[in-house]
Amino acid sequence: MSSPLRTATGTMTSAPLVLVDIETEGGAIGHGYAFAYTPVVLPGLTQLLRDLLPLLEGVELAPVRIMESLRARFVLLGSRGLLDMALAAIDVALWDAHAKVLDRPLVRLLGATAKPLRAYASFGMDGQEESVRLAARAADQGFTAVKIKIGYPTLAEDVAVVRAVKRAIGNVDLLVDYNQSLTLPEALRRCRALDGEGLGWIEEPVRYDDLRGHAQITAEIGTAIQTGENLWGPRDLGEYVRAGASDLMMPDLVKIGGVTGWLGASALCHAHGVPVSNHFFREASAHLMCATPTAHFVEYFGLADPILARTLPVQDGHVRPSEEPGLGISWNEAAIAEFAA
Repeated sequence: MSSPLRTATGTMTSAPLVLVDIETEGGAIGHGYAFAYTPVVLPGLTQLLRDLLPLLEGVELAPVRIMESLRARFVLLGSRGLLDMALAAIDVALWDAHAKVLDRPLVRLLGATAKPLRAYASFGMDGQEESVRLAARAADQGFTAVKIKIGYPTLAEDVAVVRAVKRAIGNVDLLVDYNQSLTLPEALRRCRALDGEGLGWIEEPVRYDDLRGHAQITAEIGTAIQTGENLWGPRDLGEYVRAGASDLMMPDLVKIGGVTGWLGASALCHAHGVPVSNHFFREASAHLMCATPTAHFVEYFGLADPILARTLPVQDGHVRPSEEPGLGISWNEAAIAEFAA
C-alpha cells in the first residue's frame, strides 16, 4: 500500500491479493480477485484456488449452476472462511467470463443500466491532523461523503477527531468506523456520546459476530449503525437484518459469496428496506450496486489499483461501472510481475 491502513484493531501495510483467471473454450477470460487481509493466509488461499479450479474444466459456463455444484461438495465440511473466499473469487471470474461471452457489461446482464453512484472517500485512523487533511482534500475533490476510522484510546480523542474533521469538511457527510474494537458497554457509551455529532453512520462498534450486541446498539442509538462486511453469505446477513442488528448493510463481495451471493443478499435487504453499500472491490461492486434497489454508497478505496490496467474513475464524488463487456477489469501484467517477484 502507498500508505499503511491503520485501524483500531491493527495496521495493514500491504494488500495480499490472489488473482483468478478463468478461460473459456472460445477464448474469453474472466477475472476475479480476493483480498487475503494478511500475508500469513495468502499461500493457503492460493492453494485452495489451485485445487478448486481444475474442477471447472469442461463445465458449461453457467455461474449459478457451477457454484451450486461446487458448494454441494463441501456441505459436510462447511465453507466459512478461506474456502468461501476462494469460491467467491471463482464466482466473480465466472460472471466476468459469462458477461464477456454474451458481450455485455455485467450491469446489463443483471437487467440494470450503468448510472452514477454516490461514493465516499475511505481513510484509516490517521490522527486528528492527518484525518483533517485527508478529509478536506477529499471534499475539495468533490466527494460528498468521507469515512474515517476511530477507536482511539479515549472517547475524548474520538470526539475531538470527529469534530475537527466535521469543521474541515462542512456539509460533506462524515462516516466513522470502529472496526469491531469496543466492548458492548464501551460501544454504548461512545455511540451515545457521538449521537449528537451528525454522523452518517457508526460502523462495526463491536465484534461482527455479536448479533445481540449490534441489535442492542441499533435499538438504543439514534445514529445509523452500519455492519455487514464480515458476514458470511446471505444467510448470515439475513439473520442480522431480521434481528434488527443494523440499520444499514455493507456486504463484502468475497465474503458474501461473489456476484451470486450478492444478488441473494441485496434481495434480502430490498425486502426489508435496508440501504446497501459495498466493502472494497469497487470495480465489480459498482455493477452490482446499479442492480441493487436499495443502493446507498460505494466505498472508494483503491485496494487493487496498483495491479489494474485501468482504475474506476470518480467524478464529482460519483462513480459508474465500466460499460465494457464483463466487469471492465484487466490486469497490469508488468505491475503484477513486479509485485510477485
